[in-house]
Amino acid sequence: MKPNDKKEFLKFVSSVKFPDGYASNIARCVNVDGGKFTGLKSHDCHVFMQRLLPVDLLPEDVVKPIMLLSRFFSLLTAKTLRRTDMFQLRHDIVQVLCKFEMIFPPAFFTSMMHVMVHLPEEALLAGPVNYRWMYPIERLLGELKKSVRNRAKPKG
Repeated sequence: MKPNDKKEFLKFVSSVKFPDGYASNIARCVNVDGGKFTGLKSHDCHVFMQRLLPVDLLPEDVVKPIMLLSRFFSLLTAKTLRRTDMFQLRHDIVQVLCKFEMIFPPAFFTSMMHVMVHLPEEALLAGPVNYRWMYPIERLLGELKKSVRNRAKPKG
């Protein structure tokens, strides 16, 4: 991404506002001058990946696998799951990862990239993912952290 495009994209992300409770204030995590994102929670990354990723700025051969990955996570995190969809997702994610191997360098593929292959099977076994998310727990821990009076010695 060219520096001007990157700066324009960061300005766009810093201007985005979400409804209460949907995502945290992503604008505060954007450093336009430094060109970085800092302090994003896992749910923020999820929202960013599903809703904000700018497909206009990327080449078409990169956009298609990213859109397929976004669709994968949208279907996986749906409130109702169908067995046929999960079997299809298990097949589709392998194809998406193969396309990623053609685009990204080998250093991109960590163990976390491989975990996606197992997510549809886990959803089949355990049911909808929204009952097992960490987002509500992270919010609760944030509230508990705010209620501590002496931050140097958080006891009791």
